[in-house]
Amino acid sequence: MHSLFISDLHLTLERPRASELFFDFIARTAAQAEALYVLGDLFEYWVGDDDLSDPFNAAIADTLSDLSTGGTAVWFMHGNRDVLAGPEFLGRSGARLVTDPTLLDLYGTRTLVMHGDTLCTDDVEYQKFRVQARNPEFQRKFLSQPLAERRSQILGMRAASEEHKHETRAEIMDVAIATVEQTLREFGYPRLIHGHTHRPARHVHTVDGRTCERWVLTDWYARAGYLRCDAAGCRAETL
Repeated sequence: MHSLFISDLHLTLERPRASELFFDFIARTAAQAEALYVLGDLFEYWVGDDDLSDPFNAAIADTLSDLSTGGTAVWFMHGNRDVLAGPEFLGRSGARLVTDPTLLDLYGTRTLVMHGDTLCTDDVEYQKFRVQARNPEFQRKFLSQPLAERRSQILGMRAASEEHKHETRAEIMDVAIATVEQTLREFGYPRLIHGHTHRPARHVHTVDGRTCERWVLTDWYARAGYLRCDAAGCRAETL
């Protein structure tokens, strides 16, 4: 018995190799698992559930649905790129929503799962954007616009995000260690699994004399991979 964790795939037609790896991963690897946790940013962007009319988006959802029907539980967490994925996407994909953060009993080990962006508290401008993007009134107004207009606005946001990355020091966009340690303290010193930072690694934190393991999931830009966890522990795998 084992579970798999992925995040930051940023799937889009513009990156066909990542999509090919995703379909293969679902069919060959995820189908053997008890559960698959998608911890945010499955898509490069998501402008609303009515975009399921797009064949590419529909294919991703249907592939997850096939996985769920086959017996692998699919859990989906919102990231910053797909925060608007709603009930229609969940229904079509067969995925169940997992809130950010959530504490799991993972084969006997208490494990906290997050997207990871709330840990990057030194990036003040991003945190302001995060609050706005999750505001129900902001979402309602955005979703009330025509699909084409929403796509155009999202592309503008992506461009602004890339500019922010170029102008901001890398360490600012990474997790703040103080925030990580406070989070581990608040949740009782669990193992932590998250994505968002695109800096895959295994870290060990000592908090109040307690040793805590933190796994950062890989993004699917230059490489693709996942985290496999069972009763013996976790290990990172590359596709």
